[in-house]
Amino acid sequence: MALQSLALIESWPVPTAAAGVVRADGAVLGTQGPVGLRFPLASVTKPLAAYAVLVAYEEGAIELDEPAGPPGSTVRHLLAHTSGLAFDEHRVTAAPGERRLYSNAGFEQLGDHVAKATDIPFAEYLWQAVLEPLDMTDTSLEGSPAKDGVSTVTDLLRFAAEVQAPRLLDPRTVAQAMTVQYPGTKGVLPGYGHQNPNDWGLGFEIRDAKSPHWTGGSSSPRTFGHFGQSGTFLWIDPDARAAGVALTDRAFGPWAIEAWPVFTDAVLAELRG
Repeated sequence: MALQSLALIESWPVPTAAAGVVRADGAVLGTQGPVGLRFPLASVTKPLAAYAVLVAYEEGAIELDEPAGPPGSTVRHLLAHTSGLAFDEHRVTAAPGERRLYSNAGFEQLGDHVAKATDIPFAEYLWQAVLEPLDMTDTSLEGSPAKDGVSTVTDLLRFAAEVQAPRLLDPRTVAQAMTVQYPGTKGVLPGYGHQNPNDWGLGFEIRDAKSPHWTGGSSSPRTFGHFGQSGTFLWIDPDARAAGVALTDRAFGPWAIEAWPVFTDAVLAELRG
């Protein structure tokens, strides 16, 4: 089946867009646009980086609850944006576990922590642990583990299939990644304002009952994923047993807040139909 709803991206006010949907069994249900074109991911880099961190955990190089980042913080705090680090500065603004402070700096410290533990530069570790095994040959990390990934829809559909039916990780580890860490923690979801609670897993944002939100009104509360300020998103809806990816070359803004939920609701309606 080729999803007709994917054609909605052609009406988006962006120079270039590509999208695709993949089932939990790895079957691609449809694509639209130049799916082999490399786009800057911005924060959609974070789930890829988090997956590599979880591989390092399963390999025994690190522990989720070992110290990392600012005093009192752990790998788990950094993955869940509760280390207390500021958004884009390596400066502590809260005690670990107190608030959900979305932090690029936290993911940069995660990358440094894994690189030190494995004696492999983080970009190379990500390649060896995640990208190469999944044949994501058009994906690379070109700087910060928080925001400097570059990829294609084709590669991200491979990643989304992996997360839904893990081969590189124990399914129990992925279940942790999509489970709320530090429940009840409030904070700001960038672009969408204050959320109480602002639920997050290990490197993946969890939809729950957040409103407004970048996924669809019909997305299940269990939906998890990430969006990026470069106009990109990846969501995985366990109830729909499918994942959606969209990459664009226009920065996130009011256009995305309006267009993305309509797109996702159309995809989910077609999947149910």
